[in-house]
Amino acid sequence: MLLAYPWERVRKGSVLTIKLQGQISDQLKSRFSSGLSLPQLCENLIKAAYDPRISGVYLHIEPLNCGWGKVEEIRRHILDFKKSGKFIVAYVPACGEKEYYLGSACVELYAPPSAYFSLYGLTVQASFLGGIFEKVGIEPQVQRIGKYKSAGDQLTRKNMSQENCEMLTALLDNIYGNWLDNVASTKGKKREEVENFVNEGVYQVERLKEEGYITDILYDDEVIDLLKKRLGQKSEKKLLTVDYRKYSRVRNWTLGLTGGKDQIAVIRASGSISRVRSPLSLSSSGIVGEQFIEKIRTIRESKKYKAVIIRIDSPGGDALASDLMWREIKLLAASKPVIASMSDVAASGGYYMAMAAGCIVAESLTLTGSIGVVTGKFNLGKLYERIGFNKEIISRGKYAELTAAEQRPFRPDEAELFAKSAQNAYKMFRDKAALSRSMTVDQMEEFAQGRVWIGKDAASRGLVDALGGISRAVAIAKQKANIPHDKQVTLVEMSRPSPTLPELLSGIGTSLLGLDQTVKVLLQELTLTEGVQARMDGIMFEKLEAASSGNPIFTLIKDYLSSL
Repeated sequence: MLLAYPWERVRKGSVLTIKLQGQISDQLKSRFSSGLSLPQLCENLIKAAYDPRISGVYLHIEPLNCGWGKVEEIRRHILDFKKSGKFIVAYVPACGEKEYYLGSACVELYAPPSAYFSLYGLTVQASFLGGIFEKVGIEPQVQRIGKYKSAGDQLTRKNMSQENCEMLTALLDNIYGNWLDNVASTKGKKREEVENFVNEGVYQVERLKEEGYITDILYDDEVIDLLKKRLGQKSEKKLLTVDYRKYSRVRNWTLGLTGGKDQIAVIRASGSISRVRSPLSLSSSGIVGEQFIEKIRTIRESKKYKAVIIRIDSPGGDALASDLMWREIKLLAASKPVIASMSDVAASGGYYMAMAAGCIVAESLTLTGSIGVVTGKFNLGKLYERIGFNKEIISRGKYAELTAAEQRPFRPDEAELFAKSAQNAYKMFRDKAALSRSMTVDQMEEFAQGRVWIGKDAASRGLVDALGGISRAVAIAKQKANIPHDKQVTLVEMSRPSPTLPELLSGIGTSLLGLDQTVKVLLQELTLTEGVQARMDGIMFEKLEAASSGNPIFTLIKDYLSSL
């Protein structure tokens, strides 16, 4: 007999309905939070496979706004669910490559007659602000260490560098090749067939059905009627369903999915890295070094955790914060097994954190590496002249104005000092990476230089130990903690979100003086108060957060740009 609280009760024969749409967070979500949570989504599919009350799953897939690492993990859970013998059906009214990648893994895939299919291939775009800054009188003075470290290029160049083009082309080829191979495999076709079909530019839903890329052309209500008939439910009654949110509250123990006595701690680290929290930032935004370190120390001092999994979804950020967290993770790894599990991206500062772990696990399409640093300041002298603004500084000390004098360019001696500082930060990063991965500095230099790799290529170069999701990380943690592979463990999430009032109201006032979001984020991220950055740029993926900047000079710039 299954025991459950009233809000956990599910009627026998129910269909689990999940709407996949928009952003998918790697963090746990409270019942008051909007959006999807990857860990809860995957857990729902696991529970549904064992739950005798669940007959199958109906996925409504809308355009997604997440990286390929998360898409890969969801797809793997869809394939695992199919092994239960229950049906998993998908409906796609608007479908691109990510949506089809998931839908094609289901037993059946339906689309309405008017569906928008855009299976035309993948692109990568790079935006360059050099021309804009030149027109308004802003001179970015950027030090980037690593020939593939392209974050500075966005500010200083007007076009793509040869190295950046080489890196992005390799990433695109790998991701597209993976898509072709897996779609071909699930649809029982050859890779060449799928590639030729894509290159025909097919948009007619009828052709997709004829060629076997979708099961049938049906509206949502017709798919529901089909499921009623399959389950023997009366056509005049509503389909028995339980939605994602309600099913997320069904507890594992009510299904007999109890964990063992051995506990493994899970720390989730998502977003850009900062050392301390900004007064204006939300409590759930980004990785705050001082808070992360507190959790690490708590676990290190506790004897109840047999191992630790650090789940990373970050493009990097503050280099100092990354190094301080690296040190604490290293100390933790000396006392118990620590496994780093990478989600969409664990690059630059995100990789800095991961390399302190005893083992690194990544998805095959995780973006990682980017071992390099970038820092800089803006010379605003010409802009100040145009808008009639003046700034004078009285200083003591030869380099006192190094970061304070944005009204003029660096002096030669200042530029030399600035470059040496950035080079020192890079050498520290690279040398620690070499030590952590048991390579010589020369070997690591070959894979560093700010280059981004997908998980599969990172593994072949020794930057990553294994491929898979968090379940693979758990299996490795058990092995290193001498826990038998067939013995159940309990995963203990070290933080559960409780949204504050600002988070509930965070959708209000997201634009600032009409300034384009790309310019705003770049201006905010290179303010000198942030120091040296171990960060991967945002060309390949959406920014995980938009930090606030209280610098009045940049407010002035934003005012000027918004008036153009």
